[in-house]
Parts: sequence; C-alpha cells; structure tokens
Amino acid sequence: MMRHDLPTDAWKKSSYSGDTQGQCIEIQAVPHDSVAVGDSKDRSRGAFLFPTSTWADFVTGIKKGPLA
Repeated sequence: MMRHDLPTDAWKKSSYSGDTQGQCIEIQAVPHDSVAVGDSKDRSRGAFLFPTSTWADFVTGIKKGPLA
C-alpha cells in the first residue's frame, strides 16, 4: 500500500546515511501497527507501508548478515 499524506516532521533516517544529499530511505511509524518507508529525495512519490512485524523481521535479517 502507498501513502501520500504522512507528516513531514516524523521521518527518521539512519545515522549511517551521513550527509548523502538526501539520497537514502526514511521511515516513520504509522498508526495501526505499520511502518512507512519512503525516498528522502522525493517525498512526493509517497511511501510504502509495511506491517510493523514484517519491518522488524527485515531489520533483524539485515543485522544478522547477508540476505540470500
């Protein structure tokens, strides 16, 4: 699902992104147990919504090492 009506002040990006001139993804918590993932270069494109549990599984997989 895509969302275009998210608050602009709630986005968070990884501290690992550094100063990449806006070239990274951003996330924000969304009511009803979801996480929005968007492109920091162009917020007008909207954001993908994922269930919080799915996002948590993805982050856990990244932390464990290469995804195959």
